[in-house]
Amino acid sequence: MSVALQTQGFTKNQCVTGLRAAVGVLEKWNASSDQACRILRISRSTYTRARQRDQDWAVALDADQMQRISFVLNIHATLRLIFDNPQNVYGFVAMANDNEFFNGRSPLEIMAQGDMISLYETFRRIDALRGGQW
Repeated sequence: MSVALQTQGFTKNQCVTGLRAAVGVLEKWNASSDQACRILRISRSTYTRARQRDQDWAVALDADQMQRISFVLNIHATLRLIFDNPQNVYGFVAMANDNEFFNGRSPLEIMAQGDMISLYETFRRIDALRGGQW
């Protein structure tokens, strides 16, 4: 295990578990592979390997990538709290949103810009729907 990985506090197995969970959520949101790679800041080959469920595969992710995974999983958890119906839980992020921040774009479009600020701000606004504090 590398020093950077120890400092970060995540094992390669934890990285794989988190990545696979986030990729699964992104697939249910109908994100394209390009969108998923930009949102998570991973390569196409890492994305492909995460989808294959190969038991022997391991990956080391940096703190930024793990933070991105956390935002995706937290957005998903928030949507599950807000909505009872699976069509909304999984479809909301692909729907056009006319609120000021989104300006007619979907949350998925905003997140897929690939920068951390867009991902964070999308999370904040979705979290606010459940009464979360900014």
